[in-house]
Amino acid sequence: MKLWDKGTATHQAIEQFTVGRDREMDLYLAPWDVLGTLAHIRMLQSIGLLTQEELGTLTTELRAIHRNIEAGEFAIEEGIEDVHSQVELMLTRKLGDMGKKVHSGRSRNDQVLVDLKLFIRGELRHLVQDIRMLFNRLIILSEKHRQVLLPGYTHFQVAMPSSFGLWFGAYAESLTDDLQLLLAAYRINDQNPLGSAAGYGSSFPLNRQMTTDLLGFERLNWNVVYAQMGRGKVERTVAFALASLGGTLARLAMDATLYMSQNFGFISFPDELTTGSSIMPHKKNPDVWELIRARGNRLQALPNEIGMLTANLPSGYHRDLQLVKESFIPSFADARACLQMCDLMLENIRVRTDILDDDRYRYLFSVEEVNKEVLSGVPFRDAYKKVGQAIANGQFNPEKTVHHTHEGSIGNPGNDPIAAKMDALLHEFHFERSESAERRLLTE
Repeated sequence: MKLWDKGTATHQAIEQFTVGRDREMDLYLAPWDVLGTLAHIRMLQSIGLLTQEELGTLTTELRAIHRNIEAGEFAIEEGIEDVHSQVELMLTRKLGDMGKKVHSGRSRNDQVLVDLKLFIRGELRHLVQDIRMLFNRLIILSEKHRQVLLPGYTHFQVAMPSSFGLWFGAYAESLTDDLQLLLAAYRINDQNPLGSAAGYGSSFPLNRQMTTDLLGFERLNWNVVYAQMGRGKVERTVAFALASLGGTLARLAMDATLYMSQNFGFISFPDELTTGSSIMPHKKNPDVWELIRARGNRLQALPNEIGMLTANLPSGYHRDLQLVKESFIPSFADARACLQMCDLMLENIRVRTDILDDDRYRYLFSVEEVNKEVLSGVPFRDAYKKVGQAIANGQFNPEKTVHHTHEGSIGNPGNDPIAAKMDALLHEFHFERSESAERRLLTE
């Protein structure tokens, strides 16, 4: 079954090539397709294209389909082109001609647009929860280990004292910037395209503000041509935010992989969170962190892939956009899996507290010694030369302590304002509006 079927058979090879993996990807969109249809039929009844009785019957059946989807009992049958066709077929089988009425005033173009936007909104809701979970873990670890010193490096050379408090807290603050980008993407996504049809509107007197309110969108995509142009653009915008998150996770994973190696030995994990070698019995491999690094890097590649798929497309719908779903839709599961595994690993991290007792880190305190000279009245350049000469002559014997008090330093990492920044961003998502709208469509 195809919604565009006019009685002419399509060549099997053409059908297989054009459908591709769409049925597989559309399973992710199924609950949102039903939700969009529930809002659409309420609007159709309000403008006289459905009776009140038809609305009640269709609503009951659509809610039953939604329950089947949630229970994992929904499938797109062989020979059915996509989720939109499957849902309409199920309605028609059960309700006859009444089921054929739900497509009035819309096209598959705006139908998939609204499905994707609802899917993105739902996935961002879950993703933000997982970001908050990892953020909280990092802040707790930063506070717990704020006095534990850690070598800082530049150019992979021992540089200056850092601390585990700063290391954990740095990634916490990085997540706030990632969340800022996700918030911007969320707002761009939170605009209703339903009613734009194939991208040129409809001669039906549609009430697009009504479906906007019913679905819990913040506002409309007003211009119907631009609503269609948003396909691909929204995904690319969200992908940029996911890429930023991927960058944070990949860098954290690289640090952890490096720090748990024998040549560093700064951190360790229980045996059950590492893997072994088939030939070397001493190995404890950081496979989890390496896969987080790889998945994070794949997220960073996502905007480029979507950008290349959509490059130079003119206005209007084009089938190229179908392929965007194949890399974009699974990216949320990848990001969430990485966040959850990061949290699990960090929950069980073991931090070494005596790292700087090793004499190899004695030069780590050279800047501290220069600063002491400056505080006693020696000009900075003279102090720099004095300490440098002591190092060259083998006479450098530093006091291995630090006295950093400024904002964001070892002694004052700024975790409270960083947490306040995170809380302020979380409040701007207004998930309660969309959650309430979805609940009403499915129950009232």
